[in-house]
Amino acid sequence: MTENGDVTPLVQLENVNKHFGALHVLKNINLTVSRGEVLVVIGPSGGGKSTLCRTMNRLETINDGKIIFDGQVLPAEGKGLARLRSEVGMVFQSFNLFAHKTIRENVTLGPVKVRGIAKATADKRAMELLERVGIAAQADKYPAQLSGGQQQRVAIARALAMDPKMILFDEPTSALDPEMVQEVLDVMIGLARDGMTMVVVTHEMGFARRAANRVVFMADGQIVEENTPDEFFTNAQTDRARDFLSKILTH
Repeated sequence: MTENGDVTPLVQLENVNKHFGALHVLKNINLTVSRGEVLVVIGPSGGGKSTLCRTMNRLETINDGKIIFDGQVLPAEGKGLARLRSEVGMVFQSFNLFAHKTIRENVTLGPVKVRGIAKATADKRAMELLERVGIAAQADKYPAQLSGGQQQRVAIARALAMDPKMILFDEPTSALDPEMVQEVLDVMIGLARDGMTMVVVTHEMGFARRAANRVVFMADGQIVEENTPDEFFTNAQTDRARDFLSKILTH
């Protein structure tokens, strides 16, 4: 803790371990995320990236260690957890939109139900956010009428509607057709420029280079290396990271 309160990290993970049965998927993870930081997590499949992302709002429980969010230890369950979780947006690989609700309804549901915001206020805010992600014209359509890229932009607008302190992105573009990836990344780059705190698990190295303040490289359940994008991509310090980069950057 520093005297200047806003210097405290928004998220701190201390010696976090997670097991799925005999599989040790997170091994003594220590990590901080600063306010306004864009942290990009990369690494081989099965290395623990998505699990790490999902522990930050307790979508995955942890076996030991602790996670501190905005100065409070994340509780395991109950109202305290629900309140903290409402301050952490989440954008998944699959868009997880409600199929029977319009785009506008998908975006207003959380603010009305969880935050108790008046419907008219939530509607106005939803339209502003849909404008921001470039799909205000689709507000009264249903998810099935939109492309994958548009649906993912709705999911981002929905996360923003809760006015979160940070947003977690778990491989947000990996289910998209290649031509739709950039439209989603462009929205995320805009959020990064606006100062949104973001943790992004992704295979998109161009995004990591452009938008990240820090790159965390994970493999075998451990943080192997972390650095600025420039340093990481041009001067990786570990054999594991260099090996990974040589495989993906040649394609």
